[in-house]
Amino acid sequence: MTGSAAPAAGHPAIAGRTDGARSRGGRPSRADAEQLADRIIEAATELFFSLGYGATTIEAVARRARVSKRTFYHRFADKSALFSAVVRRTIERLRPPADVPLLHGANLAEILRRLADIVLRAALSPPAIALHRLIIAESSRFPDLAAVVTHQGASEEGIRLIGGLLEREARAGNLALDNPTFAAQQFLHMVIAGPQRRALGLGTPMTSVEIEAWVGDVVNLFLNGCRGWRRDAPR
Repeated sequence: MTGSAAPAAGHPAIAGRTDGARSRGGRPSRADAEQLADRIIEAATELFFSLGYGATTIEAVARRARVSKRTFYHRFADKSALFSAVVRRTIERLRPPADVPLLHGANLAEILRRLADIVLRAALSPPAIALHRLIIAESSRFPDLAAVVTHQGASEEGIRLIGGLLEREARAGNLALDNPTFAAQQFLHMVIAGPQRRALGLGTPMTSVEIEAWVGDVVNLFLNGCRGWRRDAPR
């Protein structure tokens, strides 16, 4: 952005620059429409992560994306819908490639170490930390923000994947568990919470070597606890 005054959004000289190339019928082609939506999401991501949810306006996003407000509202109903799209895009980029096998390893410990390493390194990536920081800072004023992140399904997918793995092991008699879903939730919390707090500034961020050691220790503690667990007798 330059310091010079910008022409009005409807000015014919910038119509193509702001709203993309047009098809012969006057409407953007599907590819152009997708590029416009991508540009808006990218602009919104930068503003949400740098300014926060409350301070980011539709007008600012439209200016950053070089589109008119009319073009914006053709694609997103409101700021909440835009934030949902930003979260979805952020989470999708944190996922491992589709061709990367997740449940891979010679035994349960190796599989869990691999999963924990993938999950933790994604959770400590700059976009994930920026999103987490945003939710913490804004959730008291905008309580629906955390729900948006939850509804995108990344954590739920991880819990289902790990819970299913633990359930199979429990049925085979290799683990003493009666609630694999709860165990999967606690496992992910053990993996992520401490390193994430340090990455947020509550301590020194972990090195790659420390992350590897952390993952091994968590898996060891978790599995030893599951193997030795017994339900308390009724009181």
